[in-house]
Amino acid sequence: MSTVVPAAAHPLARTVGDALPITLDEVNERAQLLTRFDRSYLVPAAVLTDLVARLTDGQRPGGPFRALTIDGRRAFHYHSVYYDTPQLRSFHEHRQGRRLRFKIRERVYRDSGERQFEIKLKGRRGDTVKHRRPLTGTDTPLDPPYRAYLAATLRERYGIDAPRELAPSLSTDYLRATLVADGERVTCDAGLLCTDLHTGAAARCATGLVLVETKSAGHLTDADRVLHDHGIRPAVFTKYCGAFAALRPALPGNRWRRAAARAFTADARGATFTADAHG
Repeated sequence: MSTVVPAAAHPLARTVGDALPITLDEVNERAQLLTRFDRSYLVPAAVLTDLVARLTDGQRPGGPFRALTIDGRRAFHYHSVYYDTPQLRSFHEHRQGRRLRFKIRERVYRDSGERQFEIKLKGRRGDTVKHRRPLTGTDTPLDPPYRAYLAATLRERYGIDAPRELAPSLSTDYLRATLVADGERVTCDAGLLCTDLHTGAAARCATGLVLVETKSAGHLTDADRVLHDHGIRPAVFTKYCGAFAALRPALPGNRWRRAAARAFTADARGATFTADAHG
């Protein structure tokens, strides 16, 4: 049986507990980064502790990273639902490295109830460009206003038509802490749980591993350098594609298979969080 740990008591929250706080408005002002380059790492908890300590050091040149803090919280529950065609067009276009590839998802910030419809595109330089609109009430990404927004975005940015058939394909749940400096963000995701919404199969990230993503305008960040000092290199891994590589072995997902095998365990034991555990 898994032991539910409230967010405030989770080791992730304690790890960033000594960092100076930063508000969401300040994050959006200093490092919203809707257009950015991302690097993903699978990081052991002990290395994460050192990474956070070095980034939040008051003597750091340029000033310390600060931790996103809302109503005293420093770790937040995220839930996402990805949408794809019955043939998993989005998955396969990412597998093939198509330039005009995209992901479609609903993101839920469980602690506040905020919901966003998000379209993630690839820019000309290989950067990630995010477009988003709020979801309200019982709205879903399949409702006409959001289908129209998707169609307009893909037509304007890529010159292509939106897929006609879309359905929920994968959900993700995790606990996130965010560190911020000017033009840089570092997100730390613990307890990642991915569920195939067609088969019901699920995979949970190994206990003691945290998915760390560095986000910047393109340059190598201090966080990247610290992780490289520990011998940790970027993983070929995204939540969406890595999860399907683990959950559907028959899919041709070899590029993500190695990282997915490390990230996901067949039997999750020990302290984890659940999406309904609000601390």
